[in-house]
Amino acid sequence: MPEIPPNLTWERAAPPDAPGPGPWIEIAFGEGDGGETPVYIRETSDPDNVVTTNRRKWDAFVLGVQAGEFDHFVE
Repeated sequence: MPEIPPNLTWERAAPPDAPGPGPWIEIAFGEGDGGETPVYIRETSDPDNVVTTNRRKWDAFVLGVQAGEFDHFVE
């Protein structure tokens, strides 16, 4: 498992007016600006459990969500 940098800026994926502590997903981007730049993902209820991917895969995932490719997972 890659080491998680201590100085990451976590961004919470929650509506600005969302009540309560979540649990919410948080995203942090590592150093760099290329496709292999690390992207860190965690849940607020378990912040020590961090999943790592890269910017290329993260961008593809976000585009897929925007295109409705994952709508079948939600009722």
